[in-house]
Amino acid sequence: MIRKIIHIDQEKCNGCGACASACHEGAIGMVDGKARLLRDDYCDGLGDCLPACPTGAITFVEREAAAYDEKAVEANRKAKGMPASGGCPGARARQMHRQEAAVPDAPAGPEQSQLGQWPCQIKLAPVNAPWFDGAKLLVAADCAAYAYASMHRDFMRGRITLIGCPKLDGVDYSEKLTRILAGNDIQSVTVVRMEVPCCGGLELAVKKALQASGKFIPWQVVTLSVDGRVLD
Repeated sequence: MIRKIIHIDQEKCNGCGACASACHEGAIGMVDGKARLLRDDYCDGLGDCLPACPTGAITFVEREAAAYDEKAVEANRKAKGMPASGGCPGARARQMHRQEAAVPDAPAGPEQSQLGQWPCQIKLAPVNAPWFDGAKLLVAADCAAYAYASMHRDFMRGRITLIGCPKLDGVDYSEKLTRILAGNDIQSVTVVRMEVPCCGGLELAVKKALQASGKFIPWQVVTLSVDGRVLD
């Protein structure tokens, strides 16, 4: 079958082994000092290993590959005396498929989360995760969801969400965002930032990434006040 599966660039691999440790399925091993994909059917295609790689040696490719075999993975882990796969929930990549309420006039209940994938932190997100294909991208300040009560309904619904705080993380997100925009079919970008000056770094990073990606992608910026109002 043709499916998305990881590819490890041997020239870029520095042999640190971080990807092998991050792969809960045991699909990656160290061979002659370099990371290798040991078996196609051990790779679930979610990319836990991507954010672990410090050199950007791991990407997704579409090619003929055996389907992911969860039973084979569990048997292999059991044979090696390893616990059942799953790992830390904070490290595992996953996609959530949301469904609208079947009955529009049903009594209102708790509002459903609109987060479409995990992880959502810019620093942790895999660059070529499958959920980016054809996605409308939301890049939001960490604080935005706390300041604006309807963040899920008004901004996150129907979008893939990435969050960050340039002041707390102390990094320039533009390089990571450039790789996401250049390597995936992103349909649009919405930036939701706070009115405080440090949030300007988030907007600037997106602007730089859009320019560096070489693509024309529609984008907009929404600024929130600290008391939860939409300013523009």
